Amino acid sequence: MPEDENIHELGSGRFLRLVARDTWEYVYRTGDVRVVIVVAVTDSAELVLVEQFRPSVGTQIIELPAGLAGDEPGLESETLEEAAGRELLEETGFEAHAIRHLTSGPVSPGITNEEVSFFHATGLRKVGEGGGTVDENITVHVVPLTEVERWAKARSSNGVKVDLKVYAGLYFAGKGLSV
Repeated sequence: MPEDENIHELGSGRFLRLVARDTWEYVYRTGDVRVVIVVAVTDSAELVLVEQFRPSVGTQIIELPAGLAGDEPGLESETLEEAAGRELLEETGFEAHAIRHLTSGPVSPGITNEEVSFFHATGLRKVGEGGGTVDENITVHVVPLTEVERWAKARSSNGVKVDLKVYAGLYFAGKGLSV
């Protein structure tokens, strides 16, 4: 957290601090913890998505595979690319032949200093079940790129929320762009 006499801590946890600066309250990500998001596309032009319960919104969420880099003992020095590959494998059971950085930036600057890095994973090979770590309960979905929007809308109509980063990932997958 930057040194500023106007910033006051309201509470803290393992990775986050709730702070106030003047009249503005926001969440500050502590330490050198970085966030990776993986736009994983199969050779058959399918987008790999995950679904899991998120307590902050109290429901199932459709997301791109994602996670933290450097958050576990022994992984403090892992690169963002390594973290993207590890998270993809843990959550989906897919291993990528190539992982390429797309872009990085703030995810919700009105409430947090957190920044995320998007990666494009290709040359996928299913080598495991996925499902996440012991404290996660992840369902894997593999959806044709041409059907993702329709599929997500149908899931939404059944009460499942779709993380808006899925649509950013769909844009990257369709364009193959690097920003």
